[in-house]
Amino acid sequence: MAIVTATACGKIILFGEHAVVYGRPAIAAPLTLLRAQAVVQASTVAGVCLLAPDLGVHTTLDAADADDPLAAVLRHFAQAAKLAQWPDLTVTVHSDIPVASGLGSGAAITTAMLRALAAYFALPHLANPPQLSALTYEVEKLYHGTPSGIDNTVIAYEQPVYFMRQQPQNQIEPFRPAVPIDLLVADTGIRSSTKVVVEDVRRRWQADPIRFEQIFTACGDIVAAARQAIEQGNLAELGQLMTYNHEWLQEMSVSGPELDVLVQAALEAGALGAKLSGAGRGGNMIALVTRETAVAVQMALQQAGAHRVLLTRIEP
Repeated sequence: MAIVTATACGKIILFGEHAVVYGRPAIAAPLTLLRAQAVVQASTVAGVCLLAPDLGVHTTLDAADADDPLAAVLRHFAQAAKLAQWPDLTVTVHSDIPVASGLGSGAAITTAMLRALAAYFALPHLANPPQLSALTYEVEKLYHGTPSGIDNTVIAYEQPVYFMRQQPQNQIEPFRPAVPIDLLVADTGIRSSTKVVVEDVRRRWQADPIRFEQIFTACGDIVAAARQAIEQGNLAELGQLMTYNHEWLQEMSVSGPELDVLVQAALEAGALGAKLSGAGRGGNMIALVTRETAVAVQMALQQAGAHRVLLTRIEP
């Protein structure tokens, strides 16, 4: 019985969340230690069975709702693959990426499914990064309403990217840091809906466009400076820019007490910089550390209430 397995990484936004939706740049990086896995195998049961034990999902393609994200992956793949009829299959999804925490869980699950399906049907062109990113973006609309496109991009390419949403084609520039960048990713333990937060920011922008455009522009300027600091290996400046970006995210009202407490704890323990990462109002924050300060900052974050702290490194 044919069986294919594929995985996809999570992601962290280093700079530019929310402002990226409004045409400013952002920088994101893969979180390779956290992954989603998809398994596609032939079945003796008629139809396509969708299993996601982590999410409590056990359904079929025919029975799934029109807005079911897992079913949407299959429908978009079928269209791209020009698949007239599905064979009998079971598609099983697992993920160790926390849901609703800004780590790209939805995009990772989608990308893993698409990779597994492309391999199962021997269609490698559907597994190349541009095609994966485009297909994943279509499914991201169900998760996030008006997605920036950054999650699907960094996860499909699985490398750091400088990203700007624009027409007719998004600007995507993979790049590498000059020196290793060590980050602690701390989970507040609070789940938040990216879609809800993004929609709230849009309402606030519509109510006060001049102020919010100024905020978004400030965030965009930080991204430009951060990319230069990353490419030059200037970690001290990079840390300062992270903390500065967090202050603007506070101005957007997308931070929260738990995130602010963790950011402050990291800075007091010796982090070079810290900020929320992702949609905010819960989810995760990130702290820039060195090998010498990593343990102290990790302990401080745990003492300050972090539910989980993961050390990750962005390699040159």
